[in-house]
Amino acid sequence: MRRILFLAHAELLHISRDRATLAQVLIFPIVQLLVLSNAATFQIRNTPTFIVDLDRSTASRGLVTRFAASGHFLVTGDSASLDVANEALLGGDVTMVVTIPKGFESSLARSRSAMLQLALNAEKGSAAGIVQSYASSIISAFAAELGEVGGGPPRIDVRTRSWFNPALNYRHYMVPGILVALVTLIGTLLTAQNIAREKELGTLEQLNVTPISRSQFIAAKLLPFWALGLVELTIGLVVGAVVFGVPMRGSLVLLFAAAMIYLIVALAIGLWISTLVETQQQAMFVTFFVMNVYLLMSGLFTPIDSMAPWVQTVSQANPVRHFVTIARAVLVKGATARDIAQPLGMLCLFAIVTLTLAVRQYSKRLA
Repeated sequence: MRRILFLAHAELLHISRDRATLAQVLIFPIVQLLVLSNAATFQIRNTPTFIVDLDRSTASRGLVTRFAASGHFLVTGDSASLDVANEALLGGDVTMVVTIPKGFESSLARSRSAMLQLALNAEKGSAAGIVQSYASSIISAFAAELGEVGGGPPRIDVRTRSWFNPALNYRHYMVPGILVALVTLIGTLLTAQNIAREKELGTLEQLNVTPISRSQFIAAKLLPFWALGLVELTIGLVVGAVVFGVPMRGSLVLLFAAAMIYLIVALAIGLWISTLVETQQQAMFVTFFVMNVYLLMSGLFTPIDSMAPWVQTVSQANPVRHFVTIARAVLVKGATARDIAQPLGMLCLFAIVTLTLAVRQYSKRLA
């Protein structure tokens, strides 16, 4: 352990004396966070929707059918229990809950008016407003169809509740995701470049013939960047809270615990990339290629809901997706460890698998 700490301290001294690396770690990510948080946007399709049909009538079934056939919504579940619907909304399984009250059809027939509730996951900011607009259009068209049969369109009073982000502030949704992307890029790129530089300078072979074991060398190399990743996350959270007003509803201890696990994954990917390349330039190119794929399939810019079904399945193998989900859930929703158990478990699995494979590949290349 003393050898590891000694090497890690030497690595920190090297980073602190390298102004280019220091700027890459502390300044560039903050600039990117400020710019990207104001520039990102997306379109929405196949929004996961939960139905609570308390009426179970012809009219209620007709309305549900129109939601399912619109292409904008994907009915993923239904139940007569509001508790089940709320759990699905909190867990992030659905974006909208449509509650059709008992007596919906009879109210339309008797008084030509009825009430309907839409509960939206406003964690996604302005995206919730788009979803609400789609839903309102479908309800209006449904009312017009009933009017053609009954002589004059009935009035459906829609009551909307925006959960988690009532102001529909899109930055509250984007900032946590962009912060995850920047932490990932810094951890992965710097790790890959650092070890590639050791190869270029020839110091890697010199270290391999010393009494220091490879596991100690790898731990000493990764530990400083693991700590820098946490520092980067801290700075980003402060900027998000002060500049963009991002809420911190959940436990920051839980978020940092998840970040500690996630950074092991990001650093292991950087170590794996370093086994494939010989120069820093190659490391940079491979890292950006891997990162582009990861970010596009993470749900950062394009919601997972709107992706093709096969892409949604493949994205389960993307660790960035799971940490983006955790960051948004903890900060915006105030999620607990139970609520993020599934993505957190996936990160633990990724950490074990990626670090094991990277270390074995690293040893094999240097044997």
